[in-house]
Amino acid sequence: MRVTGDFYFISTAARLLGLHPQTLRKYERLGLVRPTRTVGSMRVYSADELQRLRLIKHLVDELGINLAGVQRLLSVAESARRIRRLTGRGRTRGDLVREIDHLFAILGLDELEGDIR
Repeated sequence: MRVTGDFYFISTAARLLGLHPQTLRKYERLGLVRPTRTVGSMRVYSADELQRLRLIKHLVDELGINLAGVQRLLSVAESARRIRRLTGRGRTRGDLVREIDHLFAILGLDELEGDIR
């Protein structure tokens, strides 16, 4: 059943993506997606979340990346988006350095950074 306003119940979302509803629940437990909950606590997925799930499915099924790798890649992508926004808003050099340091930490490169500099 489809919910108005481009929101989909878990069964419909799973069918559209070719995934099992239990897979979507697992992705939620891992923090990969955050579906909205109805008053009755039913999960509903937005069009944006479906697009994110398509990306996750592509990374797992076609590129062979495990879920830990997917989590890391999505964190890197979010950090890169923040950096892009900071550069477009005339932020200070310190803001950019902090965000880049965060990116290094996500990648596990913060310990190696001293050796690189």
